Amino acid sequence: MKLSIKNLSAGYNGKEILHDISLSINTGEIVCLLGPNGSGKTTLFKSILGLIHCNGDICIDDKPVQNIDRKELARKMAYIPQIHVPPFPFTSFDVVLTGRLPFINIFSSPTCIDRKQAMEALESMNIEYLTERNYAQLSGGERQLVLIARALAQSPKFLVMDEPTSHLDYGNQIRTLHIVKELAKKGIAVLLTTHVPDHAFLCSSRVIAMKNGHILSDGFARECLTKRVLREMYGIDIDIISLPSGGCSCAPAGKEFL
Repeated sequence: MKLSIKNLSAGYNGKEILHDISLSINTGEIVCLLGPNGSGKTTLFKSILGLIHCNGDICIDDKPVQNIDRKELARKMAYIPQIHVPPFPFTSFDVVLTGRLPFINIFSSPTCIDRKQAMEALESMNIEYLTERNYAQLSGGERQLVLIARALAQSPKFLVMDEPTSHLDYGNQIRTLHIVKELAKKGIAVLLTTHVPDHAFLCSSRVIAMKNGHILSDGFARECLTKRVLREMYGIDIDIISLPSGGCSCAPAGKEFL
């Protein structure tokens, strides 16, 4: 299954944020979207999800997403937002169970299978202890883990994650990235944004580097995350350090940071 985007432009209040974006994502891929604030990452996600008007073509297996029934689309694609405020005092289990809604008829109740998959999603994130907790009273990091579990319960082919590690401590960041790699092995395409270039190296992923609504570079992390591209994105000099483990890490260049 493939998600294809061609000549996409989008914006808000008459101001264009994305300019003629074209890319494709296959199931099983991890695509890490990098760029400074205001580069268009979240706007791209909202366009893919049909949350804002855009110009251009967005297709799943050559079928325009606007021609796909919303329930059918929800069976193919899940979304994890940066911030989520529940409208009701749901338990964490209830929030995760909403991930099964695309599979439940309008006048039906969740089945035992739906409840089992919701519980398995909580367990996969090691947060089953939050099952009966009031979601609204959780910390930002705990909420983020619950939202990831909800997306897993949805059994999508494409998973869109807007800064999924932003509220997590370092340990849970690494665990979340490990889960991303495991999902890709199962054939799920993961498109995520992050402000940490190291995350792209950790996932051994494809990177799309953006600035001012344009794609600067697109390729494997080790190939396209060069010092030049990082400088162009962030406006500072950044060293790419080879680690004893064989991986890479980024650090600010210059003695002023020592």
